[in-house]
Amino acid sequence: MSKRDYYEVLGVARNASEEDLKKAYRRCAMKHHPDRNPGDKSAEAAFKECKEAYEVLSDGGKRRLYDQHGHAAFEHGMGGGNAGPGFGGFGGADMGDIFGDIFGNIFGGGARQQGPRRGADVGYMMELDLEEAVAGVEKTIHIPTMANCEPCKGSGSEDGKVDTCATCQGRGQVRMQRGPFMMQAPCPHCDGAGKTIASPCKLCNGNGRVEQEKTLAVKIPAGVDSGDRIRLAGEGEAGPAGAPPGDLYVEVQVRPHEIFERDGDDLHCEVPIRISQAALGDTVRVPTLGGEVELRIPAETQTGKVFRLRDRGVKSVRSRQPGDLYCRAVVETPVNLTPEQRQLLEQFEATFVGEGARRHSPKSSTFLDGVKGFWDRMVS
Repeated sequence: MSKRDYYEVLGVARNASEEDLKKAYRRCAMKHHPDRNPGDKSAEAAFKECKEAYEVLSDGGKRRLYDQHGHAAFEHGMGGGNAGPGFGGFGGADMGDIFGDIFGNIFGGGARQQGPRRGADVGYMMELDLEEAVAGVEKTIHIPTMANCEPCKGSGSEDGKVDTCATCQGRGQVRMQRGPFMMQAPCPHCDGAGKTIASPCKLCNGNGRVEQEKTLAVKIPAGVDSGDRIRLAGEGEAGPAGAPPGDLYVEVQVRPHEIFERDGDDLHCEVPIRISQAALGDTVRVPTLGGEVELRIPAETQTGKVFRLRDRGVKSVRSRQPGDLYCRAVVETPVNLTPEQRQLLEQFEATFVGEGARRHSPKSSTFLDGVKGFWDRMVS
């Protein structure tokens, strides 16, 4: 079955920016993540497809090649290797390496790393509550990955014996003539390993790796924010033929909070107050991540007035300096009035008569003056 267009997979236009690609990948990965769809093979396949698409389109060089040649740009030199669910998990040489070989051979260079490459890096999206991100937390995650085959210890050989590849003579590379160019590429017979196996392991079919779900405990440091990544060295996919494993990158996504909105190390929230509290002043209790504190509301406070509570924000994972909490006052109109409350408000409203009433409503006075000036200009 032919591959879907990478732009179609992520649901973005061909001129999408890096930020658009990142947002689209997050949506796609979160929707199809195996933890959210346990046992759903179609979701797992879609998850891998999202990661493969993002790995290409987020890399400037690979994206240019894909825009010019489509999927064919990455077929050369892939050798049928297993492309696991990771960032960079194509299992073989990329086009940048191949072009490097072309020009390296022309100008006398072209030294290549022989043998199989390290395993693919794996990406994992972890959702956290704001409180977890601020305080730090330890989470257990389950990751589908490629692990070393136990019976053959990752060698791929049932009896532990391997032979030198007859095609590349153990070099792992072959030279090919393309018009006037001489280029090197991974050997298609041994996939760059330089070795072949006479008796492949029955469990992994000579690959040396098997699909497996890995369970890990991940410690998230205090103060992380959306987009932060935590690297777990050696916890990615196992490398082919006993090569070193890749790394695991856990990317944090903080869920929206019902009270606070985070802006870097600062927090913002709205504090509803009654008309009487706004007019007369009062002391109210407001929530913070460390518990409730008292906030003094001065008399004649207007909606939109912002109060700053120092060091009540987030302690940064980088600078370790806490941010501030900004509380925005919102004056609420009373509802569900009793007859007595309505009568009192009517009596209060009756005191606002004549021109003297304007001095009690500064914003209203400014608005009315602006309206008058507008109509005067219209008439003249």
